[in-house]
Amino acid sequence: MKKIVIFDMDGTLIDSKKDITVSINYVRAKNHALPPLKEEFVAEAINMHERNLSKLFYNTKMYEQHDKEVFEKHYKQQCIKNSKLYDGIYELLSHLQAQGVCMGVATNAPTHFATIMLQHLNVAHFFTSIVGSNDVKVSKPDPQMLYNILDRCQYDKNIDSAWMVGDNPKDIEAAYNASINGVFVTWGFSKECHSASSIIQTPNELLSVIGCDDEIR
Repeated sequence: MKKIVIFDMDGTLIDSKKDITVSINYVRAKNHALPPLKEEFVAEAINMHERNLSKLFYNTKMYEQHDKEVFEKHYKQQCIKNSKLYDGIYELLSHLQAQGVCMGVATNAPTHFATIMLQHLNVAHFFTSIVGSNDVKVSKPDPQMLYNILDRCQYDKNIDSAWMVGDNPKDIEAAYNASINGVFVTWGFSKECHSASSIIQTPNELLSVIGCDDEIR
């Protein structure tokens, strides 16, 4: 029997809100002459269940191509300047790997950004696959990303166990849609989710949730 753990990235593995905010504010100033937004507003907006981010960030009805191009060019350089792993994440991933847990990342960020960031923070090697928004037709809460990773881990629903770990209700909804367990973390961008199978306050608590109770050393 295998254990499979799928992680969200931003707000779950990585605190990336400062760099995201810097790049959004760069586009606001360069393309729209708008004042800067605060990190807290950006993080909250990203995790809203229903939102129009182009309206919230750039005051446009939909994402305009020149905004996307400027953001991606700027964020490619910015995304590793301030982003950092949350406390206990590296130790958790190392421990799970040693226990033979198959791990993947399912993020609504573009795959190339996710790969750059995870490699920079020296954790990309822990994951069987890193699946981003450009790898699927529909992002979370659709389960396509999760199915992709489950297939890579050769998941058998009759004998294996799988969990989706994230800080966004969309992560938990994706887990439900994929018929696996949803674990909500409270240290990320969102603070509440009432539909998760489990809620954890620290990375170490995940061990008891998935049945790896031995302590991280």
